[in-house]
Amino acid sequence: MKRTRSWILAAALASAAIAVPEAAWSQSISEALAKAYQDNPTLNAARAELRSVDEQVPQALSGWRPQIFGSLDVGGVYSSSSPGQDSYNNTATAALQVSQALFRGFRTVNSTRQAEAIVRAQRESLRSTEQSVMNNAATAYMDVISSTAIVSLRRSNLKFLAEQVRAAQDRFEVGEGTRTDVSQSRARYSEAQSALNLALANVNTARAVYRQVVGSDPKTLSAHTNIYSQLPKKLDPALKMGASAHPAILSAQHLVDAGSFAVKTVEGELLPTVTLEGNLARQWNPPSSRGIDTVDSASVYGRVSIPIYQGGAVSSRVRQAKEDLGRARIQLDVARDQVRAAIVSAWGQYQAAVASITAAQDAVSANQLALEGVIEEQRVGQRTTLDVLNAQLELVNSRVNLITAERDRTVAAYALMSAIGSLTADKIGLAVARYDDKKHYKKVRNSWFGLTTPDGR
Repeated sequence: MKRTRSWILAAALASAAIAVPEAAWSQSISEALAKAYQDNPTLNAARAELRSVDEQVPQALSGWRPQIFGSLDVGGVYSSSSPGQDSYNNTATAALQVSQALFRGFRTVNSTRQAEAIVRAQRESLRSTEQSVMNNAATAYMDVISSTAIVSLRRSNLKFLAEQVRAAQDRFEVGEGTRTDVSQSRARYSEAQSALNLALANVNTARAVYRQVVGSDPKTLSAHTNIYSQLPKKLDPALKMGASAHPAILSAQHLVDAGSFAVKTVEGELLPTVTLEGNLARQWNPPSSRGIDTVDSASVYGRVSIPIYQGGAVSSRVRQAKEDLGRARIQLDVARDQVRAAIVSAWGQYQAAVASITAAQDAVSANQLALEGVIEEQRVGQRTTLDVLNAQLELVNSRVNLITAERDRTVAAYALMSAIGSLTADKIGLAVARYDDKKHYKKVRNSWFGLTTPDGR
């Protein structure tokens, strides 16, 4: 008997050694999502990418602006006309050239519209990333809650089975039980210990993912959320919302516009180019009897360049741009199909989780009553130890199923909000300062010069 109790104590101590650390204060799911909205590196990287894409617009607008170049030439000229007639003269020239495009085959107009369409597409891509991060944060939040609850359940089950091992050993020592009862109890205890160890490992994994997505260690968490009141009541309205407002679809639509303007931009290279060019120069010639000669010159030219044949390169790029446009249109159809599939999947998972909760609750109640009955019947000799162990296992499994179903319902709810394009800080009402995706664009759009970014870098 002492050996059996020592074995149980050792297993319990091993379990305690890897216990889940306790949290100091609570954090709601909305607070976790708000923190992820501010600190998530994936989301911040997407914002930086949008700021980079914003710069394509002033780059395209530069086609309207003049280009100014300065040059300075300094050198020497050695000449020898006949023996004894060698000379070496120094010369210097400073020049300023101003070039202004008057007509570029509508390339500036179309490239600007293309850049603006790409910026709009990138804004929608940022919204899509935001929704993905919010969904991942909600999933990580619920994973910590469910895995921690399962650890608590596994520990309670281990405690119950430890008592069964003790009782079986006591009955065996007084001749009322068999060695088989003891072995069965110890085997079930060992299985429960293994399940607890796995549950603890799952908690550690869930906490690590939570820190990765949210940006801090999980505190005391609560499964309460008001997301259910924001869900569409039926599948058809959900599909309509996704088709009209999902950022993946809107982004693909803007990329189709960008592809159309890209074709026109390349086609503009086949049209004439009209440029106004002005030159101003001063040349310093070698010394003469009058000193250094200075020659000033100024010129203004109007240039018309008519492309006749460019080796087929421009024609190839036009065909390439048209293929890119066709691919963008196909990707728009793909985005619509993906959004529809995601909505149907999330809707089905949510409905299944709701039904599973009801079934799991009934199973827990029934298995609890069954366990209590089996224990009473065992006391009067109508049930065996194995019957008690099986009844306890079924109860534990039904409780795990209930925890999992409750977790799945919340995760599916957030997934459905993401699938219809509504899982944003504005739509779900997060108490956090909103990121203005147009603020940087407004500052750089009409910038003519400057190397410093709007945030001072």
